[in-house]
Amino acid sequence: MAVAKPSSQAGSSTHEVFNQAPPLENYNAFEQDRVMAEALDREGGDWAADRARQVGEIAGGAEAIEWGRLANENPPKLKTHDARGNRIDEVEFHPAWHKLLNASVSHGLHSLPWREPQPGAHVARAALFMLMSQAEGGHLCPISMTYSSLPALRAQPEIASEWEPRIASYNYDAELRSPEQKAGVLLGMGMTEKQGGSDVRANTTQARASNGGGPGAAYEITGHKWFCSAPMCDAFLILAQADEGLSCFLLQRILPDGTRNAFQIQRLKDKLGNRSNASSEVEFRGAVANMIGEPGRGVPTIIEMVNHTRLDCVLGSAAGMRHAVAKATHQTAHRSAFGDVLIDKPLMQNVLADLCIESEAATITAMRLARSYDQPDDQEEKLFKRLATAVSKYWICKRGPSMVNEALECFGGNGYVEESGMPRMYREMPLNSIWEGSGNVICLDVLRGMVKSPQSVDAFFAEVEQGAGADQRLAEFTAKLKDDLTDMENIETRARRLVERMALALQGSLLVRYGSPATADAFCASRIGGDAGLAFGTLPAGSDFAAIVERHRPQL
Repeated sequence: MAVAKPSSQAGSSTHEVFNQAPPLENYNAFEQDRVMAEALDREGGDWAADRARQVGEIAGGAEAIEWGRLANENPPKLKTHDARGNRIDEVEFHPAWHKLLNASVSHGLHSLPWREPQPGAHVARAALFMLMSQAEGGHLCPISMTYSSLPALRAQPEIASEWEPRIASYNYDAELRSPEQKAGVLLGMGMTEKQGGSDVRANTTQARASNGGGPGAAYEITGHKWFCSAPMCDAFLILAQADEGLSCFLLQRILPDGTRNAFQIQRLKDKLGNRSNASSEVEFRGAVANMIGEPGRGVPTIIEMVNHTRLDCVLGSAAGMRHAVAKATHQTAHRSAFGDVLIDKPLMQNVLADLCIESEAATITAMRLARSYDQPDDQEEKLFKRLATAVSKYWICKRGPSMVNEALECFGGNGYVEESGMPRMYREMPLNSIWEGSGNVICLDVLRGMVKSPQSVDAFFAEVEQGAGADQRLAEFTAKLKDDLTDMENIETRARRLVERMALALQGSLLVRYGSPATADAFCASRIGGDAGLAFGTLPAGSDFAAIVERHRPQL
């Protein structure tokens, strides 16, 4: 029987690859982000522009993008024992994880404001954090917690003075050994337990004084943590019950004499996203730790760490939004369908513009919030930060998943395929809405803040009203919101709606003052004036779609 030979037409045009977008890589993520560049300059971090360009080059480079892929496709592995049966409780990471951490630590993402305290330091660090988030989000968990730990450690000055130089180091040292012998350290956190979750006052972990007890003294810790993030860190801030009540402690992995603390990793969490990073369940079996702050004041002490990590939740979600917009606009600018380039199609323009508006609002808000952390001695800024951190954390983190879902859809079926990078981005986005207080916890925190500090409400609206006078829609929206906040009936039931409106009022004010006119007008028409549907891509027809999209699309 004769066998047919391959056709000479096998290499014809039917097998050519065309009408596909090139990879979005080897570009400068900072230089291609006009909104970020403007915010860095406006909020006092202009002195760090060259650093932002350096980190932007890394974040947009093919090498770092590949590190992110490898770190997620080769997640950490728990090694409880060595070959001889000794308990070691170590986590093994892919080399790409260490390359990401080295890049971030060497540029000070974990400690810049503490090592280089100057006006705009938190703003500068926020920009760098947002840029590296676009390369890979998981490795920034230990970065964030290390950055956030020092304000809490300063409640115990003699311990802070010992740890601050280690935290401030720009050297990444992955070895598990005594912090006294390391070139630099990273810190983690352990607050929640399985019986309580966010209700940390239900914690059962016990702290027993070794020699008298009190602030700075040594204790033995016995108990567990349901979530201990980044278990390969050098030390952790944890909560445990002392005789006086729930207290804060610093617990090292390796003790000064080089022996391992009684810290056992039971398992790593099998998470939806954030898979490059190790989150764990741990047990303490008489582990040595030192009390930080006053006995029985554990929550007020560790809340300083929580507030800074909440800022990073805002930054991380805003960064994810920016990355989604960059990829969606780049994809649609290089893909044709039904006779035209997708980015020029009216309905696609509506979708893209809506995504760009959400991203611009998030970035401007995140950077303004970071500035409030740069002014600890300004009472108005301190009051503004009290509410604005929680309000921004709730709304920006809540909007992230649906926004990235819409960006994914701009790719069509390709967006559902792992190689596009969009599924990993989509899985990552719910994280920040849950970490450091899920939606309900954050909204209740806003209500508590308003009751405990009525002046914080005044400071919040003083910021909002700086822009409200420039847009009648925003002015009316703000006035109605202020009235509704005075109605205490069923206020807990209404908390999400109120906090959402507070976030929209803040974002509207910032966009009116600092955003592009086209973006500000479309935001106020859709989010404030209600001229939009429930999905993205439902902006009013008169919006300047082309101008909005052009402002956000990478020009490669």
